[in-house]
Amino acid sequence: MDSSKYVRYTPEQVEALERVYSECPKPSSLRRQQLIRECPILSNIEPKQIKVWFQNRRCREKQRKEASRLQTVNRKLSAMNKLLMEENDRLQKQVSHLVYENGYMRQQLQASGTTTDNSCESVVMNGQHQQQQNPTPQQPQRDANNPAGLLAIAEETLAEFLSKATGTAVDWVQMIGMKPGPDSIGIVAVSRNCSGVAARVCGLVSLEPTKVAEILKDRPSWYRDCRCIDVLSVIPTANAGTIELIYMQTYAPTTLAAARDFWTLRYTTSLEDGSLVICERSLTSSTGGPTGPPPSSFVRAEMLPSGFLIRPCEGGGSIIHIVDHIDLDAWSVPEVLRPLYESSKILAQKMTIAALHHIRQIAQETSGEIQCGGSRQPAVLRTFSQRLCRGFNDAVNGFADDGWSLMGSDGVEDVTIVINSSPNKFLGSQHNTSIFPTFGGVLCAKASMLLQNVPPALLVRFLREHRSEWADYGVDAYSAACLKASPYAVPCARPGGFPGSQVILPLAHTVEHEEFMEVVRLEGHAFSPEDVALARDMYILQLCSGIDENAVGACAQLVFAPIDESFADEAPLLPSGFRVIPLDPKSDGPAATRTLDLASTLEVGPGSTRPTSEANTNSDNLRSVLTIAFQFTFENHLRDNVAAMARQYVRSVVGSVQRVAMAIAPSRLSSQMGSKLLPHSPEALTLAQWICRSYRIYTGGELVHVDSQSGDAVLKQLWNHSDAIMCCSVKTNASPLFTFANQAGLDMLETTLVALQDIMLDKILDEAGRKILCSEFSKIMQQGFAYLPAGICISSMGRPVSYERAVAWKVLNDDDSHHCLAFVFVNWSFV
Repeated sequence: MDSSKYVRYTPEQVEALERVYSECPKPSSLRRQQLIRECPILSNIEPKQIKVWFQNRRCREKQRKEASRLQTVNRKLSAMNKLLMEENDRLQKQVSHLVYENGYMRQQLQASGTTTDNSCESVVMNGQHQQQQNPTPQQPQRDANNPAGLLAIAEETLAEFLSKATGTAVDWVQMIGMKPGPDSIGIVAVSRNCSGVAARVCGLVSLEPTKVAEILKDRPSWYRDCRCIDVLSVIPTANAGTIELIYMQTYAPTTLAAARDFWTLRYTTSLEDGSLVICERSLTSSTGGPTGPPPSSFVRAEMLPSGFLIRPCEGGGSIIHIVDHIDLDAWSVPEVLRPLYESSKILAQKMTIAALHHIRQIAQETSGEIQCGGSRQPAVLRTFSQRLCRGFNDAVNGFADDGWSLMGSDGVEDVTIVINSSPNKFLGSQHNTSIFPTFGGVLCAKASMLLQNVPPALLVRFLREHRSEWADYGVDAYSAACLKASPYAVPCARPGGFPGSQVILPLAHTVEHEEFMEVVRLEGHAFSPEDVALARDMYILQLCSGIDENAVGACAQLVFAPIDESFADEAPLLPSGFRVIPLDPKSDGPAATRTLDLASTLEVGPGSTRPTSEANTNSDNLRSVLTIAFQFTFENHLRDNVAAMARQYVRSVVGSVQRVAMAIAPSRLSSQMGSKLLPHSPEALTLAQWICRSYRIYTGGELVHVDSQSGDAVLKQLWNHSDAIMCCSVKTNASPLFTFANQAGLDMLETTLVALQDIMLDKILDEAGRKILCSEFSKIMQQGFAYLPAGICISSMGRPVSYERAVAWKVLNDDDSHHCLAFVFVNWSFV
């Protein structure tokens, strides 16, 4: 045993060693050796003993870090356990309440069965008699100028909010897929059978209650649909709280319905247990209180008692209860859009969960858990994200008080054109307008359409990954030219296709990965002297959200804006993009296949009816509404030319999106192999067995190692294999097309199972790889397999991918006849 491990050091020697370690913690540092030599007190200690001391010191440091991490996890678990116990108590109260109501209904039914006079007249007369004996108490009118009356409204709002946050005032149902845990978003529930729509979330964050309250009060920072919020009056209360009268405007999610506004009272106070409460409700004629601003072009919505309960947590942090309960006046929108305004799940995703996501993001940025890439801080990237969303919302809504005005159409009401001649719309007040002397304004072309059987997340992911399927490179070049001092080098886009490739450069993402920002580089090539403007690379700042197919009620969105190479923090942004919002399948509507200018074919109001042929739709069909908006700058003398270009371009994009939607819709995919090979489908189970069996027959090795040869076990191992495994069809006189890939294969190609069907084998191989495959192809067909050397392939995003080696083999079906060709790329990585 090495006795040097048990050497005793003097305090002076320990202090010297600690000083050396703190300055040079790396064991192989030359600087450490120099410091040891320069320290006389360490000269009588053997180098081996010093090395052992540093090893022990490093172990102790790791133990302290691990102990600290475990303490943090333990605190989270304790807080979450407390939250679950409270939720369990609330559910028990709810069960007791339901049992009582059930018993009461039984008594009423039994009593009605023994009643001799059951006529309608008798029931009505009895009801009127009871109403006369027990009249409904009327809400007393509060004095609008009396703070005591506002305080009474605030206290009632507080009591009703707490009964929803921690009580049984609302019948809450947990959302599917939202399960609690130390690293989960929290407990998410939506309302059932209540007026309006409501959502509730409970979660744990590592911020103090006062900081959480400050963040939540800044609603525009986390609620993307908030256009503006004005605090018109602040009244202090005796208990160190405040009463605020607030007017808030929100954006409409589509071009087909008016935006909503709210006139509310917000009450901030502290409870006896140290909790902070921020509760809010609308002021109406029934509640009393001051009358708010007239709604003008907005529809006045009602916020029922809602708010935030923020409780301090032992050891730091906060437990948050968030309740949103609103009535959006769904009867004032077209019938087909009412699910957007009647869905508690959509409310939960857009408001309730978004608030908690934002707080968790700020908490992790504050604690240093998130390391931002590049030179930009997370707050700067969040600002870019907010500017993109706000610019896109402005374009979709086109408010007159922002300077937007409707432009005449060309006779076909499928695309709406609005213009804004204000210089600040694009340049902003901080930019010198003299740099753009011929600036005429901003033009927006927008349209909405109804989609059938297309998952929003899948469509937006396809649009992001395959820009060439819908974008026009000439239009992108025109948009990019608007950022230059002489911006109109391309005065009108010409149909030019998409001559360059796109490369996606990740920039940032949120903690829960529900949203990410990236820079897209469009590589340009000039094919003729007049195309010099198209030769330079272009850059697009892009924000993508909602592409998680498991997120119930989530809106999928792709918003982008051209930027220049400098990518300055205050650079002007002119966002365009797509927004796809799911419609609740329980509400059937017209099953239109082409629904441009959807508003002109819809009736508004509670009495609207539909033809029987239109109402005969399958309730299981997935429907969603797609909103498209593209913005362009223009010179005054070229306004009509740009308007014609924008209208034609949006129509072209709409046609492309419709073709994509038809291609990826499940009804169309059912006849294609790609859809049959979705994970866990019977076809995928069979193919997995064929792939592994053929690999074993030809190479003599095992592709996957499973205890059971059942299809489920084999497919699971194949799908989760670390190497990229792919299959492609082999047909005479046709390039091989990919038909299946495991998760690693999809990651390597940067695509999806559906989009995989459009990728040809020869397109992902470089020149050397194609030559090797051609030389080995006959060997593969005769011998059944071949080993391929290391090489480079190209992902669908244009990024090079290296691999150490590859194996190609024939896949045989149950009849031992050739089915397809399979590849496995070993130890692949992006270059």
